[in-house]
Amino acid sequence: MILGTVKGTIVSTRKFDNLVGYKLLLVEPYSYAGEETRILVAADSLGAGIGELVLVTTDNTTQHALERSAPIDAFIVGIVDAPPVMGK
Repeated sequence: MILGTVKGTIVSTRKFDNLVGYKLLLVEPYSYAGEETRILVAADSLGAGIGELVLVTTDNTTQHALERSAPIDAFIVGIVDAPPVMGK
């Protein structure tokens, strides 16, 4: 799973039928200082919004989280209530 922040939305007026009903969001993964980050396009059905911290599942595990089969390789599976606490 990936921890990340929702940075934006994608609007698509035409898309594969099985994607209808999923909101597409841009998610920036949480990274350590100096680590290169990449923006993910993740589908969402939970209602995450810009600025929220989310949990994203990727790759093969994504299909287990979907209500129906769809061509999605990143899916938001949780909205985080509080920022992570880092131990020593």
